[in-house]
Amino acid sequence: MSQARKSERVEQTERERPAERGWTVRAGGREDFPAVVEVVGEALLASDEREVSRERLAPLLAEDGYGRLLLAVEADRAGRGEPSGDERAVGDGRVIGSVNAFSFRMAVPGGIRPVAGVTGVGVWPTRRRQGVLTALMRRQLADIRDRGENLAALWASEGAIYGRFGYALANSEYRSSIRVEHARLRPDAPRDPGLSTELVRASGARADLERVHATVASVQTGRLQRSPAFWDAALRDTPDTREGRSSLKAVVVSGADGPRGYALYRTLRKGEDGNRASLHVEEITATSPAAWTALYEHLFTRDLVARVDFASVAQDDPLQYLLTDPTRLATTFDDALWLRLVDVPAALAERSYAAPVDVVLEVADRHAPWNAGRWHLRADRSGAACEATVAAPDLSLDVSRLGAAHLGGNALTGYLRTGLLTEHTPGAVNLLDTALSRPEAPFCDQDF
Repeated sequence: MSQARKSERVEQTERERPAERGWTVRAGGREDFPAVVEVVGEALLASDEREVSRERLAPLLAEDGYGRLLLAVEADRAGRGEPSGDERAVGDGRVIGSVNAFSFRMAVPGGIRPVAGVTGVGVWPTRRRQGVLTALMRRQLADIRDRGENLAALWASEGAIYGRFGYALANSEYRSSIRVEHARLRPDAPRDPGLSTELVRASGARADLERVHATVASVQTGRLQRSPAFWDAALRDTPDTREGRSSLKAVVVSGADGPRGYALYRTLRKGEDGNRASLHVEEITATSPAAWTALYEHLFTRDLVARVDFASVAQDDPLQYLLTDPTRLATTFDDALWLRLVDVPAALAERSYAAPVDVVLEVADRHAPWNAGRWHLRADRSGAACEATVAAPDLSLDVSRLGAAHLGGNALTGYLRTGLLTEHTPGAVNLLDTALSRPEAPFCDQDF
């Protein structure tokens, strides 16, 4: 870490030190994990038994050695009518808030980049509105920057919270459903008689699933490289994950060169359709057009199935183009990935651009002051540079607007039309939007 960056961290820590309020922020570890599960579980109204949550989450945190936990710890308040020895107790007091992150690698325009997957965010209900979350989030941003991760991402349980901290929706994802009598594919949908289709228990197909997923995740913007612990979680097949449905099944489509696509799904044989079942697709992806067709044809021709539901699909999901009548596909906007630029110049410089752009950005950032200021972005298809400048800005915007546009799934023009950014040089937003654009919609299939 440079001396200047260390000075920034010291100054920021001094400004945010909350000790006078009776609590402090510190790094956590394995021994703090049970208390963290209690706090976050209560904050998110989790229905899981805490023991089940610990069992499910521990392997994921262990991959980072529990080294990214941050805690807000309150000293014991003896004599104030509070219970002692509760589940939040740790050596130096009682946990009242926590944040965590996973060390991911994500496909972004320009290649695979490290990204902090923010997770486990929660504040004890009786300690809300006291600055706990703000202190934790600011400390985490500084820690992420120190690790050399220029981006942070999260799934928001309550979106209004994270916009305050510089995050923004970076893509659009959907839940979709179709009744099988309407699920007819176009006659000219690509088909390959050389492909084979096999249905197995999901755990027995792991090697094929990993191979396909790694291929797709290396090129599809927004996808995360999936670690062994996250594969364990994706294939977890226990009563608490089934929710009354069947065991997890995998249908794998293969060619002479190996697997080319898969779908993970469960079935539920009861409900409004009497004896007929619904089929719930948890994941589906493929590396070739014919493999997509083969997967859909398997799903739509299962006997006794009345409806097929897809848990999460991209804005440009192939099914809407392959159906003879795409209006029969019911779609509902679902949770989408939120993104934040932790280091603005570094994130913009490591990205690829679809067209030349030369623009001065005046960035506001309340919680990561190292980003605040003017940045001269010069980029074309051969590369990019982003440096501090004193030149007059072409546009002024909050850091969250850059997060929304960074994966190429959203345009800045909407923020301009609604007055949520300021264009000083006419046409600057349109030029930047063109440069940031991507031909495919970003998509993330990994919850965390």
